[in-house]
Amino acid sequence: MSKLPLDKWVENIVDALETGLKPLFHVISLCIEGIVNGIASTFHWLPALVFIVLAAALGYYLGKWKFAAFTAIGLLLIDNLGLWEHTIDTLALVLTSAILSIVIGVPLGIGSAQSDRVRGIVTPLLDFMQTMPAFVYLIPAVTFFGLGVVPGVIASVIFAVPPTIRLTNLGIRQVPEDLVEAADAFGSTSRQKLFKLQIPLAMPSIMTGINQTIMLSLSMVVIASMIGAQGVGADVYGAVTQIKTGEGFEAGLAIVVLAIVLDRMTQHIVRKNRRGSNV
Repeated sequence: MSKLPLDKWVENIVDALETGLKPLFHVISLCIEGIVNGIASTFHWLPALVFIVLAAALGYYLGKWKFAAFTAIGLLLIDNLGLWEHTIDTLALVLTSAILSIVIGVPLGIGSAQSDRVRGIVTPLLDFMQTMPAFVYLIPAVTFFGLGVVPGVIASVIFAVPPTIRLTNLGIRQVPEDLVEAADAFGSTSRQKLFKLQIPLAMPSIMTGINQTIMLSLSMVVIASMIGAQGVGADVYGAVTQIKTGEGFEAGLAIVVLAIVLDRMTQHIVRKNRRGSNV
């Protein structure tokens, strides 16, 4: 039996998309670059110590003094290692990926929760996105957007958006039926029921999905550095290619600190939302 020319079919589709949608890809590229550069410029504009104090204050508000102390010490360590600028670039990349994932994922999750047909279409796509090796996403991303930050963000969004979609869908579907029936009995419209009942009660689940999306975006940092994305991932990649164990450990430690800070912040937000929904 002869081999199916699947690779040729995929390449022909990619070539057709690249030719036919080139203006659209250019607009998307400009928008993503604008978001990344805007976030990075804002954070770079703040002195490192001011940023650390603000992050520690937010950590104290969300998780009290232990988390605030860890945040301050961890960020001071990053600054001391000379990785502050690159860490800010990485943070801008992660936040941009998270913002785009939320903008795409939450509406798709809501649509999946409200329609079994939409869920039947979206679920296999999510399975495909989560099982396909992350490196594969870099190929079409580079083809459509070239090297740099933009394909890194695109690949991160594709890799990281499924948890937001899945947990948004799950959270809304788990809203108790008696509450939905009560809203219907009081004459609530579908829009009122969604925004005043279902989304508020599903918010802890939605925030958990966003937390997982942020972590997955951060895990793509090193991979994205292979196609020109700047940040600490580039330091890790450079240390690996040059076999510099010490520099690689320092860069990896910066990523770990940033990951823990972002993870704990979103977890504390989830806990606050759960307390609010219980009240």
